[in-house]
Amino acid sequence: MSDLFSAGEKIAIQKNQPLAARFRPRNLDEYIGQSHLLGQGKPLRRLIESDRITSIILFGPPGTGKTSLAELIAHRTESHFERLNAVEASVQQVRATIAQAVQRLRHHQMKTILFVDELHRFSKSQQDVLLPDVEQGTIRLIGATTHNPSFFITGPLVSRSQVFQLEPLSPESLETLLERVLTDPERGLGSFNLTIDPEAKRHLIQTAEGDARRLLNALEVAALTTTPGEADEKTVLTREIIEACVQRKLVLYDRDEDQHYDTISAFIKSVRGSDPDAALYWLAKMIEAGEDPRFIARRIVILASEDIGLADPQALPLAVAAQQAVEFIGMPEGRIILSQATLYLATAAKSNSAYTAIDAALAHLRTHPTLEVPRKLRSTGGSSKQLLGNGKGYDYSHEAEEGISSHDFGVKGVTFYKPTVKGYEKIISERLARWKAIQESRKP
Repeated sequence: MSDLFSAGEKIAIQKNQPLAARFRPRNLDEYIGQSHLLGQGKPLRRLIESDRITSIILFGPPGTGKTSLAELIAHRTESHFERLNAVEASVQQVRATIAQAVQRLRHHQMKTILFVDELHRFSKSQQDVLLPDVEQGTIRLIGATTHNPSFFITGPLVSRSQVFQLEPLSPESLETLLERVLTDPERGLGSFNLTIDPEAKRHLIQTAEGDARRLLNALEVAALTTTPGEADEKTVLTREIIEACVQRKLVLYDRDEDQHYDTISAFIKSVRGSDPDAALYWLAKMIEAGEDPRFIARRIVILASEDIGLADPQALPLAVAAQQAVEFIGMPEGRIILSQATLYLATAAKSNSAYTAIDAALAHLRTHPTLEVPRKLRSTGGSSKQLLGNGKGYDYSHEAEEGISSHDFGVKGVTFYKPTVKGYEKIISERLARWKAIQESRKP
């Protein structure tokens, strides 16, 4: 791998780097987290150690070590490391970088790892430029993305790469990182003679939410802004100090991608599963992250029919009222209305019969001959229709016992609606059974 700086220059650069940058791992044993990929004998570690890496896509949230891992792979495989940021790089820059890689391989037999940060930001044409050289092995592409490659990376590029998903760092991994930083005098904060009390440590790890960069940034601010104690005493980082450095916790969320869909999915499933506390938590996450309250309200209206339905007929009117109230009032007061609707739906009796019934009817319609409307049920408006016999033989339901007509309504031998015995739908189920008995008793 090429060396652009002298040893002295490297030390000077390191001192001016943020803690998160200068404390990157120097080898796989220093790398923290992702044991499912990099533990002894795990697939990605075996590929790296045997120098069998081709092109890979590293997919995971911020601060999980994608860039650090790319640099380690380049170092371990003795490859030249080229880095492009997809936000800034043009097609011309990509072509120039690949051309240099070709020359490097041809004249020096040196492999090139092209690391593209935020790969999802590349347009289709930019991604297509990479394809021939990825396929031929001219470059080894390592793409880093916080977005699901299935949706944001072109199919041909994904098919030519191995995708590895990185997970948020566990609290245990973050604690290990924290301890290493506080005791490392060369690249960490060991020279600051710091210690952190248990409450402060717990708060820092909790607010980092699996993001090592967020943890290190907050810790560095705390170290640089805390008055040191006596020379022979350690400076204690208290919870108050950490809270001041962290400020408000930022919720990991995106408005139109994975976090958006995953969180609303968890919210819907919590309401469906009748867990009001879980439903409120996911609702709070969306509100705190700035989700559009109208989007949440629309999902609540859908839930009221899809998952509560006739088990509690008041759910839909309440949901619609909540949607209209949120539109009228706005935030932050709208959070109270969303909370009320969420709690009502989460604690209501559940039935998906309205959902399954219409889908069953649609499926039947699509797979069977379309039925004609029986003449007795057709419209009788206009003299010409009456001359055709429309409406003849129709039994007016209100004149029959319990309003139940004796004849059928043109759809025989199928049952789409199957009421449950939960909530109000139990009454409906009993009513339908009684009506069926009345119709049976009228048969000759």
